[in-house]
Amino acid sequence: MAYKKIKSYEMSELELRQLWRDTYCAPSTPIYTFDGILVKFYDDMFDHAFYESDNRKTRDKSILSYNRLEKMLWIKDCLLDSTCVIKQGWNRDKKIYENNRRVALIKGNYIVIIALTGFKKAKFITAYQILEDNNLSLFISAPDWIKEEKYVD
Repeated sequence: MAYKKIKSYEMSELELRQLWRDTYCAPSTPIYTFDGILVKFYDDMFDHAFYESDNRKTRDKSILSYNRLEKMLWIKDCLLDSTCVIKQGWNRDKKIYENNRRVALIKGNYIVIIALTGFKKAKFITAYQILEDNNLSLFISAPDWIKEEKYVD
């Protein structure tokens, strides 16, 4: 996989949003995971994926993250990478792991989260680099994602 970084700090937010739209929301070809799950992306997901919260408890998403933005193209690469580690996603409101959330880890600490919505269908949730060792340990100890017939064959 290429895992090419962009120079997000040299681009305006408008240009970055356009790159997001062109690459993910209206691509010339649909984006599938390595195992055939169609992943849908929407314009309004930009804010959730590329803004960070100043305060994690309030989840304010007030800071544009150039660290996240420089890895924008990694999302597609990660979804296509069959060597990624796949775990169940954590539902922070219910405080449980759920198999309908699939988290892929690549490059040691970069994750892409999708929500499975049906058979071979998913919606992008977010992507980011895990920067705290404790959070990485929590990810590694999460249950493996289980292939279920309702999601994949």
